[in-house]
Amino acid sequence: MLRMSSLFLRTLREDPADADTPGYALLVRAGYIRKVAAGIFSWLPLGYAVLRNVERVIREEMTRIGGQEVHFPALLPREHYEASGRAGEYGDLLFRLTDRRGTPYLLGPTHEELFTLLVKSECSSYKDLPVTLFQIQTKYRDEARPRAGLLRGREFVMKDSYSFDVDDEGLAASYAAHREAYVRTFGRLGLDYRIASAVSGSMGGSASEEFLALSPVGEDTIITCSSCDYAANSEAVRIAPAPADTATYPPLEETPTPDTPTIASLAAYFGVDPAATLKNVLVTITDPAGKSEVAAIGVPGDREVDLKRLGALLEPSTVELFTGFADRPDLVRGYVGPQDRAFAYYADPRIAPGSAWITGANREGVHVRNAVAGRDFTVDGYWDVADIRDGDPCPACGGSLTSGRAIEIGHIFQLGRKYADAFALDVLGSDGKPRRVTMGSYGIGVSRVLAAIAEQRHDEHGLRWPAEIAPADVHLVAAAKGEAIAATVAIGEGLEAAGIRVLVDDRSGVSNGVKFTDAELLGIPLVVVAGRGLAEGTVEVRDRATGERIEVPLDGLAGQLTRLLAS
Repeated sequence: MLRMSSLFLRTLREDPADADTPGYALLVRAGYIRKVAAGIFSWLPLGYAVLRNVERVIREEMTRIGGQEVHFPALLPREHYEASGRAGEYGDLLFRLTDRRGTPYLLGPTHEELFTLLVKSECSSYKDLPVTLFQIQTKYRDEARPRAGLLRGREFVMKDSYSFDVDDEGLAASYAAHREAYVRTFGRLGLDYRIASAVSGSMGGSASEEFLALSPVGEDTIITCSSCDYAANSEAVRIAPAPADTATYPPLEETPTPDTPTIASLAAYFGVDPAATLKNVLVTITDPAGKSEVAAIGVPGDREVDLKRLGALLEPSTVELFTGFADRPDLVRGYVGPQDRAFAYYADPRIAPGSAWITGANREGVHVRNAVAGRDFTVDGYWDVADIRDGDPCPACGGSLTSGRAIEIGHIFQLGRKYADAFALDVLGSDGKPRRVTMGSYGIGVSRVLAAIAEQRHDEHGLRWPAEIAPADVHLVAAAKGEAIAATVAIGEGLEAAGIRVLVDDRSGVSNGVKFTDAELLGIPLVVVAGRGLAEGTVEVRDRATGERIEVPLDGLAGQLTRLLAS
């Protein structure tokens, strides 16, 4: 039984100065975490209890599908990440250091390399597989802009698991098992989430899905359909190319268009919808070796290039908007066109062969009309990187798409043989010949999950933890003075004996108003108020989530609380 009179806890009445989301503010105010530096936090007793409960749920569901827990160091030899190529792919996100002997190390961002090498050292036959290994461990990434408390930190807790199979059929089975384990896990944690198609990025592999907790403070955009169960991260939405327009257009025509460097001014000049114009966005793409090239991305004029989608598509290369116009006189800001170009040109699928556009003529103050894709200009490749809008057609059923914000809480990949190839992970097959192992990768951001729950489950008064992970089942408030405090503690001891986890507010000299405010802030599922009714043998039970209040006799209190917690 936890007692507020001795608990290492200090609640705050004001939000911290750096609070940029309500959940983060409440975690600090309720004394669950304290900031050490940007993106780095200490866990206080109640917060650490919640974190351990999240870990317990994850462990239970991982072991349920046969996962076996291991634990790797966080300090890792850099050579393994150089062998896989990820030292370059991660770039500035890696915390790099060198020991006194000059040996290069890094702080682990994820541990694919170590898992692969471990299985390589221990497994030699197909009879040793399949196997699923997992760990719950602290990870490190040098985020340029940590934000939202635990949602984007530089040090965070993560569950990463990896499946090892001898063939693709085994990988598919392991992937399906993890998917179901994640569904059970996030269900038990009380999260409102969706499973969305995703891109694999630098992780590699084929099939990839994200588990996204719906929240207005999320950094991810989730796209859903109003008519079917389609859901995708905005980076993974793929539109079908528009059918070729076989209409005959007049020849390409140059037209003086003074003072029209923007789509709005161009559309107004010709009296057309911006969607009839072709916007060409110049970007600089830099590969991991540092080689850069200038490219243009063509999208309809009423659209924007989604740089996040573009970055995900081009990983591990990086991309940024082109700014070097002073050194490239052939690139005229506001008048770039895809004709007679000296740069790579990629386009949204809406710029389909046979479609005609108004676009730049690559000369100041001049545009062209009737620029037909495939006739007047060519496209080096089609990239789905235009922004997705509410009302766009669903790629699965043609219905209407809707966008929303979400927090990524889990991600599962069919990695395939990327890391097995990097480290020559082979086992002898049933025919006695070497077989290259295939892998799956499955992550859950443990500390991020806790933060996502805080963002989803709170009100204006404080947090509202689900019973599965709350630091206690019952917050018992001694609302009467004198001997009533001792009687309240005795009630708590009885509840503890009945298997109920209790936090009792036994502080003397503290007003009932402060005690009730703290009870709401801390967010324990059930609040039991031992007040005036003690003399008649009753207490008040408050449901923190619903606000419902009922009077319960002391002789039936444990049973009633057990039933409420179970529901």
